[in-house]
Amino acid sequence: MKLNELKKPAGSIFVGKRKGRGTASGNGTTAGRGMNGQKSRSGGGTRLGFEGGQMPLYRRIPKRGFTNHWAVNYIGVNVEKLNCFEDGTTVTPEMMMEAGLAKSVTDGIKILGGGELKKNLTVQAQKFSDSAIDKIVAAGGKAEVI
Repeated sequence: MKLNELKKPAGSIFVGKRKGRGTASGNGTTAGRGMNGQKSRSGGGTRLGFEGGQMPLYRRIPKRGFTNHWAVNYIGVNVEKLNCFEDGTTVTPEMMMEAGLAKSVTDGIKILGGGELKKNLTVQAQKFSDSAIDKIVAAGGKAEVI
């Protein structure tokens, strides 16, 4: 078999109906659009969400609150979760992502003071809570703000 001998499978080629080509074609005069109305006209039709003049759904539903596009979103990681690292390591946000503690570093990571830290670590993050700093220092480590 050669490339020039290949043929398309039977029924894969569909020839579309030729509309508006005379009454004998079966789709002449109105070209399958019906008699009258908005959708029969050239350029006719409605926009997405149009309900015939009735108040559309997206305007009937109440709107609440707003989204602050300038908000800074930190991912919180409790001190207790840092026990998965080896003693004496420097923990960076990238290492926390690899360990599965943070899904993604959007605007940064904030270390929170939940739980107990049992290892001596140097933790690097964008923010720390006061209780987290106290627990890291009490375990013999350091808290470094990036």
